[in-house]
Amino acid sequence: MRPRLLDLFCGAGGCSVGYHRAGFDVVGVDNRPMPRYPFEFVQHDAIQFLEMISSRGKTNVDGKWYFLEDFDVIHASPPCQAFSVSTAVHGKKGREKHPNLIEPCRLLLDEIGKPWIMENVQGAPMKTPSIMLCGMMFKLRVLRHRWFESNQMLLQPTHPKHPPGMLTNSHRAYDRGQSPFVCLAGHNFKREEGEAAMQIDWMKSRAELAQAIPPAYTEFIGKQLMMMLENRSS
Repeated sequence: MRPRLLDLFCGAGGCSVGYHRAGFDVVGVDNRPMPRYPFEFVQHDAIQFLEMISSRGKTNVDGKWYFLEDFDVIHASPPCQAFSVSTAVHGKKGREKHPNLIEPCRLLLDEIGKPWIMENVQGAPMKTPSIMLCGMMFKLRVLRHRWFESNQMLLQPTHPKHPPGMLTNSHRAYDRGQSPFVCLAGHNFKREEGEAAMQIDWMKSRAELAQAIPPAYTEFIGKQLMMMLENRSS
């Protein structure tokens, strides 16, 4: 049987697809409807779901039971708006409008004790050791730097040097198709270009793509986790 991974704050499934490609069966949890999420989906508050499965070892959503013992790995992507560049423009007041769920999420994950990964943006209060992944590491047409904290040791690929003036969150670097990269921050991109840049073909809206993680990132991490699980079982 394939190991199972719980993907909290799963969105439309960018991280989930990467883990699935690495060999995991995935269950996603998000508080919003995700009609195009490609795997088993639970619409529920992710922190509440984690609290229940941590304290009781199980939780019931809409008549179906989910047991902590059934999951080998937990991934979480708490909302990042409090730490995003666009929010920083509005200063402290802008940040205060958005919840910081990183610390409560980390505490619950540590209490559970299973292998876990937490993902967020540059500027988020991630602890070390953590790794940063960039689209250039996987020959994607998107930069999209993301940090991954874990209670497992993760390796990071070499980070290729960005072309001159090519900043991760600079719209100027993507003007009028003159750049080989696509900027998915906000909604100033064509959906088809975003899909191709991140190698995502099941999301059908710019809103989904703007929040997504390229599956190549978590496929890379997932393969490391698979090796770790195999070593523990051997």
